Amino acid sequence: MRILPKSLLAAVAGLLMVLPTAAAASPRHDDRTLKVITYNIHHAAGVDGVLDLERVAKVVESSGATVVGLQEVDNHWDVRSNWVDQAAWLAKRLKMHYRFAPNLDLPPVNPGEPRRQYGTAVLSRYPIKDFKNTLLPKYPTGEQRGLAVATLKVRGQELRFANTHLTSNNNDERLEQAKKVVELLGTSKKPTLLVGDLNAVDTSPEIKTLTAVLRDTWPQVGKGPGYTIEAGNPTKRIDFLLHNAGLRPTAATVPVTLASDHLPVVASFTLR
Repeated sequence: MRILPKSLLAAVAGLLMVLPTAAAASPRHDDRTLKVITYNIHHAAGVDGVLDLERVAKVVESSGATVVGLQEVDNHWDVRSNWVDQAAWLAKRLKMHYRFAPNLDLPPVNPGEPRRQYGTAVLSRYPIKDFKNTLLPKYPTGEQRGLAVATLKVRGQELRFANTHLTSNNNDERLEQAKKVVELLGTSKKPTLLVGDLNAVDTSPEIKTLTAVLRDTWPQVGKGPGYTIEAGNPTKRIDFLLHNAGLRPTAATVPVTLASDHLPVVASFTLR
Protein backbone atom coordinates (compact mmCIF):
# COMPACT_ATOMS: atom_id res chain seq x y z
CA MET A 1 0.00 0.00 0.00
CA ARG A 2 1.32 3.41 -0.95
CA ILE A 3 1.89 5.85 1.96
CA LEU A 4 1.01 9.49 1.26
CA PRO A 5 3.60 12.09 2.28
CA LYS A 6 2.84 13.90 5.54
CA SER A 7 2.63 17.22 3.71
CA LEU A 8 -0.12 15.89 1.40
CA LEU A 9 -2.06 14.39 4.33
CA ALA A 10 -1.97 17.73 6.10
CA ALA A 11 -3.27 19.53 3.02
CA VAL A 12 -6.18 17.09 2.66
CA ALA A 13 -7.04 17.42 6.34
CA GLY A 14 -7.08 21.20 6.05
CA LEU A 15 -9.38 21.06 3.03
CA LEU A 16 -11.85 18.80 4.86
CA MET A 17 -11.98 21.27 7.74
CA VAL A 18 -13.28 24.07 5.50
CA LEU A 19 -15.78 22.02 3.45
CA PRO A 20 -19.43 22.47 4.59
CA THR A 21 -20.92 19.59 6.54
CA ALA A 22 -24.36 18.14 5.79
CA ALA A 23 -25.83 20.07 8.71
CA ALA A 24 -24.58 23.36 7.30
CA ALA A 25 -25.63 22.70 3.71
CA SER A 26 -27.93 25.08 1.87
CA PRO A 27 -31.69 24.52 2.32
CA ARG A 28 -33.27 22.05 -0.07
CA HIS A 29 -34.70 23.65 -3.19
CA ASP A 30 -38.22 22.55 -2.17
CA ASP A 31 -38.13 23.84 1.40
CA ARG A 32 -40.71 26.53 0.54
CA THR A 33 -42.51 25.02 -2.43
CA LEU A 34 -45.99 23.57 -2.56
CA LYS A 35 -48.25 21.91 -5.09
CA VAL A 36 -51.94 22.83 -5.16
CA ILE A 37 -55.01 21.34 -6.83
CA THR A 38 -58.44 22.89 -7.31
CA TYR A 39 -61.19 20.48 -8.29
CA ASN A 40 -64.96 20.64 -8.63
CA ILE A 41 -65.71 17.00 -7.81
CA HIS A 42 -69.45 17.06 -8.68
CA HIS A 43 -70.15 15.10 -5.44
CA ALA A 44 -67.85 12.36 -6.88
CA ALA A 45 -70.18 11.55 -9.78
CA GLY A 46 -68.12 11.08 -12.93
CA VAL A 47 -68.86 11.73 -16.57
CA ASP A 48 -69.98 8.11 -16.73
CA GLY A 49 -72.57 8.75 -14.02
CA VAL A 50 -70.78 6.48 -11.56
CA LEU A 51 -70.41 7.68 -7.96
CA ASP A 52 -66.79 6.93 -6.95
CA LEU A 53 -64.99 8.82 -4.18
CA GLU A 54 -61.97 6.54 -4.52
CA ARG A 55 -61.55 7.71 -8.11
CA VAL A 56 -61.52 11.32 -6.91
CA ALA A 57 -58.98 10.42 -4.21
CA LYS A 58 -56.71 8.88 -6.83
CA VAL A 59 -56.85 12.04 -8.95
CA VAL A 60 -55.74 14.13 -5.98
CA GLU A 61 -53.15 11.57 -4.92
CA SER A 62 -51.60 11.25 -8.38
CA SER A 63 -51.36 15.03 -8.70
CA GLY A 64 -48.92 15.15 -5.78
CA ALA A 65 -50.79 18.11 -4.33
CA THR A 66 -50.22 18.97 -0.69
CA VAL A 67 -52.96 21.62 -0.57
CA VAL A 68 -56.40 20.88 -2.02
CA GLY A 69 -59.46 23.02 -2.75
CA LEU A 70 -62.64 21.06 -3.56
CA GLN A 71 -66.04 22.32 -4.68
CA GLU A 72 -69.46 20.60 -4.84
CA VAL A 73 -68.78 18.43 -1.80
CA ASP A 74 -71.64 16.58 -0.05
CA ASN A 75 -71.87 16.03 3.69
CA HIS A 76 -74.70 13.60 4.54
CA TRP A 77 -76.58 15.34 1.71
CA ASP A 78 -78.80 12.60 0.33
CA VAL A 79 -78.91 9.31 -1.56
CA ARG A 80 -77.04 10.75 -4.56
CA SER A 81 -73.81 10.48 -2.52
CA ASN A 82 -74.95 7.67 -0.21
CA TRP A 83 -75.24 10.11 2.73
CA VAL A 84 -71.43 10.13 3.07
CA ASP A 85 -69.40 12.89 4.72
CA GLN A 86 -67.24 13.26 1.63
CA ALA A 87 -64.68 15.74 2.99
CA ALA A 88 -63.99 13.55 6.04
CA TRP A 89 -63.78 10.42 3.86
CA LEU A 90 -61.27 11.99 1.46
CA ALA A 91 -59.17 13.47 4.26
CA LYS A 92 -58.90 10.09 5.96
CA ARG A 93 -58.12 8.33 2.67
CA LEU A 94 -55.44 10.89 1.73
CA LYS A 95 -54.10 11.32 5.30
CA MET A 96 -54.65 15.07 5.29
CA HIS A 97 -56.02 17.73 7.62
CA TYR A 98 -59.35 19.13 6.44
CA ARG A 99 -62.09 21.68 6.98
CA PHE A 100 -65.54 21.66 5.42
CA ALA A 101 -67.49 24.83 4.55
CA PRO A 102 -71.27 24.24 4.33
CA ASN A 103 -72.93 26.78 2.06
CA LEU A 104 -76.20 24.86 2.09
CA ASP A 105 -77.16 23.62 5.56
CA LEU A 106 -80.48 21.80 5.91
CA PRO A 107 -82.07 19.89 8.79
CA PRO A 108 -81.84 16.08 8.66
CA VAL A 109 -84.54 13.93 7.13
CA ASN A 110 -85.05 12.20 10.50
CA PRO A 111 -84.50 13.70 13.97
CA GLY A 112 -81.10 12.88 15.47
CA GLU A 113 -79.39 12.33 12.12
CA PRO A 114 -76.59 14.64 10.86
CA ARG A 115 -77.56 17.87 9.12
CA ARG A 116 -77.61 17.77 5.34
CA GLN A 117 -74.83 20.00 3.99
CA TYR A 118 -73.25 20.92 0.67
CA GLY A 119 -70.30 23.20 -0.01
CA THR A 120 -66.54 23.35 -0.36
CA ALA A 121 -63.61 21.74 1.43
CA VAL A 122 -59.95 22.41 2.09
CA LEU A 123 -57.53 19.50 2.56
CA SER A 124 -53.91 20.02 3.53
CA ARG A 125 -50.81 18.09 4.50
CA TYR A 126 -49.81 21.18 6.47
CA PRO A 127 -51.47 22.18 9.75
CA ILE A 128 -54.60 24.30 9.42
CA LYS A 129 -54.21 27.08 11.98
CA ASP A 130 -57.42 28.96 11.28
CA PHE A 131 -60.53 28.52 9.13
CA LYS A 132 -63.56 30.67 8.34
CA ASN A 133 -66.35 30.44 5.79
CA THR A 134 -68.15 33.65 4.81
CA LEU A 135 -71.42 33.53 2.86
CA LEU A 136 -71.37 35.57 -0.35
CA PRO A 137 -74.12 37.81 -1.79
CA LYS A 138 -77.14 35.85 -3.01
CA TYR A 139 -80.05 36.90 -5.19
CA PRO A 140 -83.56 35.67 -4.25
CA THR A 141 -83.52 32.86 -6.81
CA GLY A 142 -79.81 32.05 -6.38
CA GLU A 143 -78.01 29.28 -4.54
CA GLN A 144 -75.97 30.27 -1.49
CA ARG A 145 -72.22 30.43 -2.13
CA GLY A 146 -69.31 31.11 0.21
CA LEU A 147 -65.64 31.96 0.56
CA ALA A 148 -63.71 29.54 2.76
CA VAL A 149 -60.37 30.87 4.00
CA ALA A 150 -57.79 28.70 5.75
CA THR A 151 -54.50 29.76 7.27
CA LEU A 152 -51.91 27.02 6.68
CA LYS A 153 -48.47 26.69 8.21
CA VAL A 154 -46.11 25.68 5.38
CA ARG A 155 -42.70 24.89 6.86
CA GLY A 156 -42.83 27.86 9.17
CA GLN A 157 -44.43 30.21 6.63
CA GLU A 158 -48.10 31.17 6.83
CA LEU A 159 -50.21 30.77 3.68
CA ARG A 160 -53.72 32.16 3.32
CA PHE A 161 -55.63 29.64 1.18
CA ALA A 162 -59.09 30.63 -0.06
CA ASN A 163 -61.58 28.37 -1.83
CA THR A 164 -64.84 29.37 -3.51
CA HIS A 165 -67.53 28.36 -6.00
CA LEU A 166 -69.28 31.33 -7.58
CA THR A 167 -72.82 31.19 -8.91
CA SER A 168 -73.38 29.63 -12.32
CA ASN A 169 -76.48 31.32 -13.73
CA ASN A 170 -76.44 35.06 -13.01
CA ASN A 171 -73.66 37.36 -14.19
CA ASP A 172 -74.67 40.28 -11.96
CA GLU A 173 -74.87 38.07 -8.88
CA ARG A 174 -71.49 36.55 -9.69
CA LEU A 175 -69.96 40.01 -10.10
CA GLU A 176 -71.23 41.00 -6.66
CA GLN A 177 -69.75 37.80 -5.25
CA ALA A 178 -66.39 38.56 -6.89
CA LYS A 179 -66.37 42.05 -5.38
CA LYS A 180 -67.12 40.57 -1.95
CA VAL A 181 -64.24 38.11 -2.35
CA VAL A 182 -61.88 41.00 -3.08
CA GLU A 183 -63.22 42.86 -0.04
CA LEU A 184 -62.75 39.83 2.22
CA LEU A 185 -59.25 38.99 1.02
CA GLY A 186 -58.13 42.61 0.99
CA THR A 187 -54.62 43.61 0.04
CA SER A 188 -52.66 41.73 2.70
CA LYS A 189 -49.04 41.02 1.81
CA LYS A 190 -49.32 37.57 3.40
CA PRO A 191 -48.93 34.89 0.69
CA THR A 192 -52.49 34.38 -0.58
CA LEU A 193 -53.93 31.83 -2.98
CA LEU A 194 -57.54 31.84 -4.20
CA VAL A 195 -58.80 28.73 -5.97
CA GLY A 196 -62.15 27.53 -7.18
CA ASP A 197 -64.83 27.07 -9.78
CA LEU A 198 -65.54 30.69 -10.72
CA ASN A 199 -68.09 29.87 -13.43
CA ALA A 200 -66.73 32.58 -15.75
CA VAL A 201 -63.97 32.97 -18.32
CA ASP A 202 -60.96 35.21 -17.86
CA THR A 203 -62.34 38.04 -20.04
CA SER A 204 -65.51 38.46 -17.94
CA PRO A 205 -65.99 41.42 -15.55
CA GLU A 206 -66.14 38.98 -12.61
CA ILE A 207 -62.70 37.53 -13.29
CA LYS A 208 -61.23 40.92 -14.16
CA THR A 209 -62.45 42.13 -10.75
CA LEU A 210 -60.44 39.37 -9.12
CA THR A 211 -57.35 39.67 -11.33
CA ALA A 212 -57.17 43.38 -10.58
CA VAL A 213 -55.77 42.34 -7.18
CA LEU A 214 -54.63 38.73 -7.72
CA ARG A 215 -52.60 37.20 -10.54
CA ASP A 216 -54.00 34.48 -12.77
CA THR A 217 -51.64 31.51 -12.51
CA TRP A 218 -52.46 29.75 -15.77
CA PRO A 219 -51.31 32.42 -18.28
CA GLN A 220 -48.02 32.67 -16.40
CA VAL A 221 -46.96 29.01 -16.37
CA GLY A 222 -49.66 26.90 -18.02
CA LYS A 223 -49.46 25.57 -21.56
CA GLY A 224 -52.40 25.55 -23.94
CA PRO A 225 -55.91 26.87 -23.23
CA GLY A 226 -56.31 25.19 -19.82
CA TYR A 227 -59.93 24.26 -20.49
CA THR A 228 -61.70 22.53 -17.58
CA ILE A 229 -65.35 22.08 -18.56
CA GLU A 230 -66.99 19.80 -19.71
CA ALA A 231 -64.54 17.08 -18.77
CA GLY A 232 -65.35 14.83 -21.73
CA ASN A 233 -64.83 17.64 -24.26
CA PRO A 234 -63.60 20.79 -22.49
CA THR A 235 -64.13 24.13 -24.24
CA LYS A 236 -63.88 26.72 -21.43
CA ARG A 237 -61.53 27.62 -18.58
CA ILE A 238 -63.67 28.43 -15.54
CA ASP A 239 -61.58 26.79 -12.77
CA PHE A 240 -58.84 29.09 -11.52
CA LEU A 241 -55.86 29.51 -9.23
CA LEU A 242 -55.16 33.17 -8.44
CA HIS A 243 -52.21 34.32 -6.31
CA ASN A 244 -50.65 37.45 -4.91
CA ALA A 245 -47.02 38.53 -4.99
CA GLY A 246 -46.21 36.32 -2.01
CA LEU A 247 -46.21 33.28 -4.31
CA ARG A 248 -44.31 32.58 -7.51
CA PRO A 249 -45.88 29.97 -9.83
CA THR A 250 -43.53 27.49 -11.48
CA ALA A 251 -45.85 25.10 -13.34
CA ALA A 252 -49.54 24.42 -14.05
CA THR A 253 -51.36 21.52 -15.69
CA VAL A 254 -54.89 20.27 -16.32
CA PRO A 255 -54.90 16.48 -15.76
CA VAL A 256 -57.31 14.49 -17.89
CA THR A 257 -59.83 12.50 -15.86
CA LEU A 258 -63.50 11.55 -16.09
CA ALA A 259 -64.02 11.39 -12.29
CA SER A 260 -66.14 14.59 -12.42
CA ASP A 261 -67.78 16.84 -15.00
CA HIS A 262 -64.88 19.28 -14.40
CA LEU A 263 -61.17 18.78 -14.93
CA PRO A 264 -58.87 19.71 -12.05
CA VAL A 265 -56.12 22.31 -12.23
CA VAL A 266 -52.78 21.57 -10.57
CA ALA A 267 -50.06 24.17 -9.99
CA SER A 268 -46.74 24.45 -8.20
CA PHE A 269 -45.66 27.56 -6.30
CA THR A 270 -42.68 28.86 -4.41
CA LEU A 271 -43.41 30.84 -1.27
CA ARG A 272 -41.42 34.06 -1.40
